[in-house]
Amino acid sequence: MSVSAIRYYEARGLVRPIRTRGNQRRFLRADIRRLSFALISQRLGLTLAEIEAELSTLPRGRVPTREDWHRISVRLRGTLGAKIQMLEKMRDLLDGCIGCGCLSLDRCALYNPVDRAARAGPGPRFLLGDRPRDFAAIGSGPAGPAGAAGRKPPA
Repeated sequence: MSVSAIRYYEARGLVRPIRTRGNQRRFLRADIRRLSFALISQRLGLTLAEIEAELSTLPRGRVPTREDWHRISVRLRGTLGAKIQMLEKMRDLLDGCIGCGCLSLDRCALYNPVDRAARAGPGPRFLLGDRPRDFAAIGSGPAGPAGAAGRKPPA
């Protein structure tokens, strides 16, 4: 973990190192566990706000127990499950059109002609849950008069 990350958690009051006479940080076992959790959480894609929220639930002055970690685990399962689903979807769709608007692949002309998916908003629309058939040409305009899936096109 970077020194700046450790300083961030220290500044937020989530770890409290002991300073030596030479001003070096020394961490209690409980704080080392918190920093380890933060490092793994970062690698799993959690935001600093999510990590901070979970760390703030841990008790001060003692190593977190199995029950403490279980409560965090229960809370994070949904977040991690959603991230896993997004990663799997990206893996499965990455070599095809993802509806991002780049139109750089031959398939984009079939799945997202003239960037119809943009009517649903910015970003990789097909990775975010929209489907190419949501943008089928109906009536006037690329996504029909009411936009995709009943949504109004942006003004």
